[in-house]
Amino acid sequence: MVKTPVVLVAALLLLGGTPALATPSASCSSLAGVVIPASVIGLPTNGGRVTAAAVTSSVVSGRTITYCQVDADLRPVDPSAPAIKMRVALPEGWNRRALMFGGGGYNGTIPALTGTVPFAAGDAPLARRYVTFASDSGHQQGAGTVPSLDGSFGVNDEALRNFAAGDALKKTYDASMFLVLRAYGRGPAQTFFAGGSTGGREALVVAQRWPDAFDGVISGYPAWNNLAEALYLGHLTQVLAQPGAFPGPAEQTLLYDSVIRACDGADGVRDGVVSNPGCRFDPRTVRCPQAAGCLSDAQIEAVTAMSTPLRWPYRVASGETHYPGFPFLSGADMRTPFLGFGTTAPANPMPTTSGYGMQYWDQWVKHFLTRDPGFSALDLDPRRPGKWLARISELSLVQDRNNTDLRPFARSGGKLILLHGNADELVSHRSTNDYYERVRDRLGPRATDEFLRYYLVPGANHANFGTPAFAAGWDSLTALEQWVSSGRSPRHPVVTDLTHDRTRPLCEYPAWPRYRSGDPNSAASFTCA
Repeated sequence: MVKTPVVLVAALLLLGGTPALATPSASCSSLAGVVIPASVIGLPTNGGRVTAAAVTSSVVSGRTITYCQVDADLRPVDPSAPAIKMRVALPEGWNRRALMFGGGGYNGTIPALTGTVPFAAGDAPLARRYVTFASDSGHQQGAGTVPSLDGSFGVNDEALRNFAAGDALKKTYDASMFLVLRAYGRGPAQTFFAGGSTGGREALVVAQRWPDAFDGVISGYPAWNNLAEALYLGHLTQVLAQPGAFPGPAEQTLLYDSVIRACDGADGVRDGVVSNPGCRFDPRTVRCPQAAGCLSDAQIEAVTAMSTPLRWPYRVASGETHYPGFPFLSGADMRTPFLGFGTTAPANPMPTTSGYGMQYWDQWVKHFLTRDPGFSALDLDPRRPGKWLARISELSLVQDRNNTDLRPFARSGGKLILLHGNADELVSHRSTNDYYERVRDRLGPRATDEFLRYYLVPGANHANFGTPAFAAGWDSLTALEQWVSSGRSPRHPVVTDLTHDRTRPLCEYPAWPRYRSGDPNSAASFTCA
């Protein structure tokens, strides 16, 4: 469906034709040093150059795949900005499909091209002989920093837009298509995008900003309203930093176990997974001194803040007004403390043992907002930002990717699969619910259903990190391939728990799996309520 842009063909002719490597690995070295003209990239750059090209083999999904790995740098317009470092894998026996991977957190590294899509089951794209490609989104993580938590690039406007607005996505896509055409003599017949968290936001960015670029998109647990969530994380950071407010590992485990006891059976079966979104938990049931092993009033206030929407009493340019908070289940499971509350209260300097979101906020305040690495994130109240309000509003236009008019993407034939776990500790599934409902309200149910499916997975956390209650696995890539190629949308999909011998129906939001009768480990024993 994707056609090779005329500008790419013209550029290759100017460079002396198309070598058309029928076996890319045989002539892989000829790609070394190739110049990527600025004219083939749809956003301003100073062009790029291939820095390395070598034949390599990797075991991907249990099989050995041989491919030409091409590394390139795309030069910025601002000489003080970092380059975009990108990578393309050109496999033997190419299937005429290509897939771009999104990143995570603040990015800063190139995702593994041998990797797979969010909540995956089935073969990875490269094992299917896809061309795969990705970039570091326009900056390189500093040595000694916590992976995906170095926001220091935010002091540069071009680097900030490359990451937050998604400009690096378009630049990487155009340069990658140039290299694919250079290598094979033709472009891909179909092109896909897949990513989770920041990569999930990037998946929505490409559908919003470049609706003709990708035939199919998989967006997992997307941090689409990035500025809005930053404000919420800042509020939670302030709450947790108050004396006596931080719930330690024992209190977090108590809270999680209490939620499971209260809500697990509300879907018809006790299996350690909360499916029924209507269940309500009152944290005062574990308040001291009513319970042995209990939470203080200050700790209850903190966990309640995590589960409560934050609304700010001012306007920002993106139009976002709030962040919906997390269910009590999220963030309190000590199997994944790093993504939730962490094991240490927020402080200045921010401990690396505090929660991921608190560290994210700290980096955002220092490098995006104030651009002062010595500024204490604890000194800024997102509800009363004072002189920083204008900058917050400005950043909202860059970071909140909240365009819900996906009609251009739908008209181009694009298909979009949204996935989120209802026990996500880092990006609230309530936020994805919100985005989906906005799209449906704007386009109407029928038009939305023609190109978009949203599945909420009970018990699944952020990216199957650690040991979640339900480690979700579904072959969404095959489902997307079929939808794009034949128009056959997913029909009654089933998700597997990759760490337990059980399956569940993958229900379209707002439905959820209700147990009927039979084997509780079989999807056939459930209905989508």
